Amino acid sequence: MRKTFVYSAVALLGAELCLAAQQPAGTPAPPASSGAATASNTGSVSIRENIPYGPVNGQPLLLDVYEPPGHAARPCPAVVLIHGGGWTSFDKGTMRGMAQLLARSGLVAFSVDYRLFHGTENRWPAQLDDVQRAVRWVRANAPKYEVNPDRIGAFGHSAGGQLAALLGMEDTRDNSDPLLAKYSSRVQAVVDVSGPSDFTTEHDPDGDAFLASLLGADYSKDPALWRDASPVFHVSKSSAPFLIVHGTDDDQVPIAQSQELLERLKQAGVPAALVTVDDGHTFHAPEARMRLAIETVGFFNRYLSLSQ
Repeated sequence: MRKTFVYSAVALLGAELCLAAQQPAGTPAPPASSGAATASNTGSVSIRENIPYGPVNGQPLLLDVYEPPGHAARPCPAVVLIHGGGWTSFDKGTMRGMAQLLARSGLVAFSVDYRLFHGTENRWPAQLDDVQRAVRWVRANAPKYEVNPDRIGAFGHSAGGQLAALLGMEDTRDNSDPLLAKYSSRVQAVVDVSGPSDFTTEHDPDGDAFLASLLGADYSKDPALWRDASPVFHVSKSSAPFLIVHGTDDDQVPIAQSQELLERLKQAGVPAALVTVDDGHTFHAPEARMRLAIETVGFFNRYLSLSQ
């Protein structure tokens, strides 16, 4: 993987993506997570912030819930949103714009935090365990939030795209929590934006050093570990439908990563599409942001619609 992908600041992964494009200009950034649950109302979207969805080493994992207006009339589909940041930075607040857009479109959006990798702390697969737990928590709490537990999607950007992809392919890795044991962590539809899909290609010294630290072993010593973290090696005919969105000028995650994932999905007979936009890793052009918004809402409406 290219070192620019691994080490760059990844310029406001979610907030500068179309995820915030639906917010009015000048909308203030969301506050940092405090661990205390709060509720607010943005227009017609109801927001519940900092809801614990599970403890890790005595610390809560938190998510924000964005509920559409009047959705209590019947259970709605849901989407779990996963931020990027190279598995090391940012938080659920960067998904605020896209979460509001999805809620206004009739879906219940859950923007989640997960453990971030620092030094030797929270090595992979801590991040996967957390987002899988989040999906299971949503299912366990479906009646409370008026969610249809059989209609859950995942949206992720960059590192979050890799995690979202695995949610559409893999069964639960850590089943140690008896309270969630009966709930699946698989989602029924995936939107993967600028996500890496194959860690066994695009080698360079700096990138390999970072991934070896994240994964816990050099590629030469444990290639199976690197494959296991790569979505392309988990594609099967039972994978969820995919919408993949990637910038043609992405200098952090090569577009070849998304092209390879699309090819694997097509070979397995999985409904999948790749939408390319003339932009970089984070979408700055209004046209790119709007395309992402339209394609995302249309995709989730198609595959999570209660009328299916």
